[in-house]
Amino acid sequence: MKLRKGSSWHAIAALCLLSGLAHASTGDRLPDFKDCLLVCKEANCGDDPSYIPLYRRLLFWDCPSECDYTCQHIVTDKRLARDPPYMQPIHQFHGKWPFYRFMGMQEPFSVVFSLFNYLAHDWGMNQLRERIPASYPLRKYYMMFGYFGLASWIFSMTFHTRDFNATEKLDYFAAGASVLYGLYFAPIRVFRLDKKVPMKQSILRIWTATCLLLYTLHVLYLTLWSWDYTYNMAANVACGVVQNVLWSGFSYMQYKKVGRTWAMWPGLIVAWLIMAMSLELLDFPPWKGMIDAHSLWHLGTVGPTIWWYNFLLRDAQEDLAGTRLKQ
Repeated sequence: MKLRKGSSWHAIAALCLLSGLAHASTGDRLPDFKDCLLVCKEANCGDDPSYIPLYRRLLFWDCPSECDYTCQHIVTDKRLARDPPYMQPIHQFHGKWPFYRFMGMQEPFSVVFSLFNYLAHDWGMNQLRERIPASYPLRKYYMMFGYFGLASWIFSMTFHTRDFNATEKLDYFAAGASVLYGLYFAPIRVFRLDKKVPMKQSILRIWTATCLLLYTLHVLYLTLWSWDYTYNMAANVACGVVQNVLWSGFSYMQYKKVGRTWAMWPGLIVAWLIMAMSLELLDFPPWKGMIDAHSLWHLGTVGPTIWWYNFLLRDAQEDLAGTRLKQ
């Protein structure tokens, strides 16, 4: 490869899950980036293309994408060397910050922090299996919450490893399903729609059908009509706000009922998540080319996930103890 710096290629990546359009960014329009890209492809992507290590080829890095990646960092490094950051801000390319990759992963810290979230759900589900009897009517809803969480973080890891159209869609659809399931599950617990009462069972069936329809329409709209980032963000935020209101109200009422600190946990978890989500609004260039606001948002959700499973356990144990007393 002719356009090297030191002895290796340089890296890119970083698309915040709920941020900006992936259209041409300011970096794409820089003349020095366009010139670099043209020279690189002419020099390295002809009949005898430059060698690409196997581990990167396995992640679908080809010569044009290597050139794009290399030129982003050459241009960024030159601009930072020429002027301080406040005079020459780091530009985004293709809607993303220029990240340094690791082992072919475009956004390594987002991948690692997504893995932490996956492991938090896995730990929580194991706790539910071990400490809540299978006969407990809400356990299946708790477990399904975990499965949706596992799926969303698997696709998050995939997307942040390599950003393609397919991995982006899978990440968005899995995240949307997880958020919507959270909204689906909240009234079931808050209003105990799992109870074998005819009225509640009818409401549960209607609520289930409504959520399935909403998710189907959501996917069809994004797939067949418009891949609309603003709409997707608004839909997820709306679902999140409604369930946060439900859990905050439930937390207050439950604390008044049982008078124990753990009953307040849902409200405190909601507050934590709201503060962590504010990181998404910052969207600063990655520190040392690796850690950005979106990756920190992923890190910020690990603690609340573990805390949430602990609440589910305490809530279920309290409910089971109350049932045994009534019997």
